[in-house]
Amino acid sequence: MKRLSLFLLALAAICPVSAALVTKPVDYADAKGTPLHGFVVYDDAISGPRPGVIVIHDWRGITDYTHTRAEMLAKLGYIAFAADIYGVDVHTDGPPAWMKQVGIYKGDRALYRTRERAAYDAFLKQPLLDPTRIAAIGYCFGGTGVIEMVRDGLPLKGVVSFHGGLDARPVSDGRTMAGAKVLVLCGADDPFEKPEDMQAFEQQMHENGVDLKVVEYPHAMHAFSDAGVDALNLPGAKYNAAADRQSWAAMKTFLQQIFTTS
Repeated sequence: MKRLSLFLLALAAICPVSAALVTKPVDYADAKGTPLHGFVVYDDAISGPRPGVIVIHDWRGITDYTHTRAEMLAKLGYIAFAADIYGVDVHTDGPPAWMKQVGIYKGDRALYRTRERAAYDAFLKQPLLDPTRIAAIGYCFGGTGVIEMVRDGLPLKGVVSFHGGLDARPVSDGRTMAGAKVLVLCGADDPFEKPEDMQAFEQQMHENGVDLKVVEYPHAMHAFSDAGVDALNLPGAKYNAAADRQSWAAMKTFLQQIFTTS
């Protein structure tokens, strides 16, 4: 028995227990005092501050999908912060409720930006975050939202929009988009991405000095990165495994580049 114990101790020294991902809730509020509830995820095997990525949820609010993406980012060595746009008092339970919330924020971009700025400020308080290296990613509704963060002049290293609804909206007063880095990942067959809106979006980005890259994935429709979307039977939305893999790889490369360059 003693020999077995010594062997197990030696084995543990050679093969240490794998580090676990840590998830911690973050309660915060926007400028008007609206209570919000997000969370951070990080790998506790990494010591010291590390780059951070804000995740803006899709039209459903924070879901298991949000958790999955945050965990995937943490496994890459980042600290991920899932932002709450809707607020703790809002409960959505299906497409009609989801669409209602989307309408509120797409119709009031100032409110959307207020909620995102609150998330950014809350994230800055996390001790494991390197505050000089922050990016944001978003899906669908959140893909629209990360562009609003750029229009609000938040000091982000870059943003990634996954199948977001894109158009041209005014920049916040006194803010600038100049020098921002934006990666847009969209489906070539997304019926919700209107050509005229995309053209206006790209023109606004170029006119304001944004470093913009747009990637279209062939045969990909709306919500192509969400493996659970097919169960909802939503017209125009369908999972595409190839586009999912390729878009995540593109995001990884983008984050590596923006976090390693000045």
